[in-house]
Amino acid sequence: MQFSSAVHVSHDYEITTPAEECGTVLTPPACAFLVELHARFETRIAERLLARRECQARFDAGERPEFPAATRELRADDWRVAPIPIDLRDRRVEITGPVDRKMIINGLNSGAKVFMADFEDAHAPTWDGTLEGQVNLFDAVRRTIRYTSPGGKEYRLDDRTATLVVRPRGLHLPEKHFRVHGLPIRAALFDFGLFVFHNARQLIQTGSGPYFYLPKLESHHEAQLWNEVFEFAQDALGIPRGTIRATVLIETLPAAFEMDEILYELRDHIAGLNCGRWDYIFSFIKVFRNDPGRVLPERAQVTMTARFLRSYSQLLIRTCHRRGALAMGGMAAQIPVRDDTAANDAALARVRADKEREADDGHDGTWVAHPGLVPLAQEVFDRRLHGPNQLERLREDVVVSAADLLAAPSGTITAAGLRQNIEVALRYLAAWLGGHGCVPIHGLMEDAATAEIARSQVWQWLRHPRGILDDGRRITPPLVRGLLAAEIAAIRRGADEDTPGIEHLDRAAAILGDVITREELVDFITLVAYEQLA
Repeated sequence: MQFSSAVHVSHDYEITTPAEECGTVLTPPACAFLVELHARFETRIAERLLARRECQARFDAGERPEFPAATRELRADDWRVAPIPIDLRDRRVEITGPVDRKMIINGLNSGAKVFMADFEDAHAPTWDGTLEGQVNLFDAVRRTIRYTSPGGKEYRLDDRTATLVVRPRGLHLPEKHFRVHGLPIRAALFDFGLFVFHNARQLIQTGSGPYFYLPKLESHHEAQLWNEVFEFAQDALGIPRGTIRATVLIETLPAAFEMDEILYELRDHIAGLNCGRWDYIFSFIKVFRNDPGRVLPERAQVTMTARFLRSYSQLLIRTCHRRGALAMGGMAAQIPVRDDTAANDAALARVRADKEREADDGHDGTWVAHPGLVPLAQEVFDRRLHGPNQLERLREDVVVSAADLLAAPSGTITAAGLRQNIEVALRYLAAWLGGHGCVPIHGLMEDAATAEIARSQVWQWLRHPRGILDDGRRITPPLVRGLLAAEIAAIRRGADEDTPGIEHLDRAAAILGDVITREELVDFITLVAYEQLA
């Protein structure tokens, strides 16, 4: 599909008009629905984003996240969320991926229980790619989706497929190609609105429903806002309230202190919570960006066995199961290594250990990034689960304090770890500018969350006394600039025409060099880069 850069203008909105396929998803009724979403919720979203900034300002001034005193009684009361829909009760393995046509087919055919089609961290939100994703999902819901590879291989859906869940972009992101009265619509409303408008009724007819993953929430007030979005959408579309179901990713540190409250606000629409581990690490860095005592070691040393991560994971299980909601584990980012048996065995062993820990702790399911990991994760959870989930495991033995959630792990920063952060951020950003939202790098499927960790760690190490390599060298701007130049040269030497985003490498380097040397930590590098995205 190729989209033009023409602009279509109505009385209420203007859009960068696709040349051929706009009639499928950008119909006048669908656009009117988007306009109404914007009119009802834009001011509220802006207020919540301002509240985020005010909260971060308090953290910068030395305040620490804590369990809210105002909702203590709510946490103590015995209440439960609405019963989980049948096709969401067994989620022992979920696979995630971008919304391109081949990936949607492979994800639905992967053997996983759930496929999450991702408009967020695994998606580079070009206008072409975003609209293609909506067309692809429209076809997938109706089981008419087909794909033919350049080599002639045919892809189509199997008779049995995974349950479809869609992740819209976060509240902080704009969709600049759809403007309402001059303002860009929130990307979250655009992604959610188009999908639910076109597909809710069709999904209900097939015995499923419009299911979503909600990213980047930072408070129960944001959950309350999403609940109101769901209620409005259901009323406007004439479908029963409670039909829309969401799983919330707990991937920010402030949200970890409000899991009960988030479940409560969405109690008629919630299916569970998920440990979004990579964004959670990124959030930990952001919250404590000014705290020299909470500088994280290099990424490879920040594992789920660290006190702050294990505490948050177990608290999520206890909280969810007490309320009748599913507790989903985190992403295994490893991908099979086809040309190195030893490396592949080591990668699979790490995945197995991670999934065994999750299943033993009481998680109801887990995420993988590659179809090749589905059988392994399925086998681990099959051996440990005696039913479709582990809701009966209440984990009343788990006691987690604020100090547990705020405990920074010890560790080191190696020269190799610093170089890897620069390489991952640079390669990913170049690929993202070229329209690729997830990229295999050194045996891991990297997405926006891991790139955010990489660049924010470099920023952090440049500013605090603990930013010292294990060989004694101080991490300084000249050192980082030299490593960045070396990585640019190394990528060019090893590149070919199939290297994702190679033509955008210089732009990526300029953006990365800028954000890691700014005085203030940029909230999201994708917000900066989006200004340069078509």
